[in-house]
Amino acid sequence: MTVTLRYAARSDVGLVRSNNQDSAYAGPNLLVVADGMGGHAGGDVASALTIAALVGLDRPDHSSEQSMSELERTIDRARQDLVDATTADPDLAGMGTTVTALLKSGNTLAMAHLGDSRAYLLRDGALAQVTVDHTFVQHLVDTGRITPDEAESHPQRNVVMRVLGDFDLDLTPDLSIREAVPGDRWMLCSDGLSGFVPDEEVAEVLNTVPEPYDAVERLVSMAMRAGSTDNITVVVADVLDDAASAGTAATVTPEIVGSAALAGVTAAGGGTPSASAAPHSDIDGDTVTGFSRGTAAPGGQPASTPVAVGVLTDPTAPEDLADTLEQAMIAGGSDEEQYQPDIRPDDDETEESGEETPVRKKRAWLTVLGALLLVVGLGLAGWGGYRWTQTQYYVGESDGQVAVFRGIPATAGPLTFSTAVELTGTRVDELPAFVGDRVNETIRANSLEDARGRAERLISEATAETEPSASPTPSSTPSPSATTSSSPTPTPDASTKSSGGNG
Repeated sequence: MTVTLRYAARSDVGLVRSNNQDSAYAGPNLLVVADGMGGHAGGDVASALTIAALVGLDRPDHSSEQSMSELERTIDRARQDLVDATTADPDLAGMGTTVTALLKSGNTLAMAHLGDSRAYLLRDGALAQVTVDHTFVQHLVDTGRITPDEAESHPQRNVVMRVLGDFDLDLTPDLSIREAVPGDRWMLCSDGLSGFVPDEEVAEVLNTVPEPYDAVERLVSMAMRAGSTDNITVVVADVLDDAASAGTAATVTPEIVGSAALAGVTAAGGGTPSASAAPHSDIDGDTVTGFSRGTAAPGGQPASTPVAVGVLTDPTAPEDLADTLEQAMIAGGSDEEQYQPDIRPDDDETEESGEETPVRKKRAWLTVLGALLLVVGLGLAGWGGYRWTQTQYYVGESDGQVAVFRGIPATAGPLTFSTAVELTGTRVDELPAFVGDRVNETIRANSLEDARGRAERLISEATAETEPSASPTPSSTPSPSATTSSSPTPTPDASTKSSGGNG
């Protein structure tokens, strides 16, 4: 049985913000919401670049076994696009965005999630939040320090701990794969909706409004009536079987909304930073310029020659801004051009006389001391790094079984930084192929208990899929806990971003 998606997307700047930092994409095989971080100058650029990197995945040729890894690799490529954009334009430094994406392959849906945008599943009239917010207050809730009701009014509720940003850190998104059950309705949204409209009101709309287009319009209007102070973005998609899709005018044209649409990102060619046009956020308006985009060719395929647009090709762009971007792209020339040797007139005279001055002796002593301090510093840093690895946990394979490990899955010569601390007794080769591959790739966890829980859930879900009674039916109930994620320890660190309210 094949399934199709009937979808709609809507994004609104809202009642307070001057520009829209949200972006979204809805297509036959891909749904994405990206919420640019409101406290950073390039939030709109970050979300648009992310959509531009992901649109190429909207193809029907993904296999169920590969879809999750393809989604993860493409999100990492989007992160590199953000790094490259910041290199080209330092004014964009610190930009970031949430990412919540669903990729359809056959009758499965691969999900990736970073940040506090959300994915909800409506099944048999019951609405469930599938994703877990990567926020400081959610961490407090998870550790039992505050209640969910207290989190709603917590003064740090807008502090997002994991986002896709321009910092060079490996922040792996939560990843899972689910069955696309006919009759299901999925909703992806930014916190401009989820932070202001209660879940029960969202559930009523999703249950009573049959068309996705009408549903997204209604939900955006409800968020504005609720006084949303943020950008509002919603994607709604229905899962249809062959019979339902044949009798319904299912949407086939992809929809791009928000800052990605303003940037000119297209489904045919996408949009990525080019060497001739760096991305830039227009602070005074809603436009995002500076993308290299493939133009549509016959048959819906991207043309081979990209079209560079933006501030460097826009005749109306300010000259000083264009100069700044050109300098950013040229910056960092050869080492010879930037290196200035420390030459003193006395050096030549000293060498000719063959005398060793006190200054030269002092320099030699300082060189030796510096070398010793460097060796000691490297040793301490190495020991500290090893101690840190022993506070980490993950799920992987040991002796052919699903196992819980302490440490990180890495080696350095003869040194191994992880040890299997618990064997589950379940053999990896008895699991479905794509689940076994995920175990072999390792699944990060926040703690020993979290690793145990992830291993147990993975085994129980895989076992349920192999049992005859576990065949997909519309009566299955959604479970947010089904997410198989790989997430680093959620503690505030250099990757923590305070959005000040996401865009």
